[in-house]
Amino acid sequence: MKHAPLVQELIDAFTCLPGVGPRSAQRMAYWLLERNREGGNRLSEALSAAMEGVKHCEQCRNFAEETLCPVCLDTRRDQALVCIVESPADVLAIEMSGEFRGRYFVLMGHLSPIDGIGPRDIGLDALEQQVKNGSVQEIILATSTTVEGEATAHYIFDMTHGTSVSVSRIAQGVPMGGELEFVDGVTLAHALRGRQKVPHSS
Repeated sequence: MKHAPLVQELIDAFTCLPGVGPRSAQRMAYWLLERNREGGNRLSEALSAAMEGVKHCEQCRNFAEETLCPVCLDTRRDQALVCIVESPADVLAIEMSGEFRGRYFVLMGHLSPIDGIGPRDIGLDALEQQVKNGSVQEIILATSTTVEGEATAHYIFDMTHGTSVSVSRIAQGVPMGGELEFVDGVTLAHALRGRQKVPHSS
């Protein structure tokens, strides 16, 4: 049995979401059409507004509706202390810990040569410029402890060589192989307090 074209288009649209295959997409489409058309309309409007209105902060690359995000606009935060994370979800996780009062730089991914993702693809050229212009005094590397996350952290550390920027690495309490967004706030607070300096090799 074939679906009506509009139904099939709706099902296909749902499959763009991570972890959603054809069967799950069909269930969601049927549920909205059968039981919650009001919710479907609200979802459509919210998606359209977000796709149109949400951009990236010009300083930290996090999601924003204006030129700068609320964190970068907050004058109470230490703008010279920068925590490097892989995704906006990581920012939320650290903010929930209540431990960090600097700003962020969101990579929107990590280095992955096998996938063709290089330094410019994750904004490291912009981060390097911030380091060079003196707006950064300390960097906390809070990339995930996956192989790609570690490689990204190492690249950023090397990038600061020869500068006065202090570099530390989030470590204690974060499980190896884990993704930062799934770590609880208490563990993240402990990891931030227990960060260690990364010495430059001579």
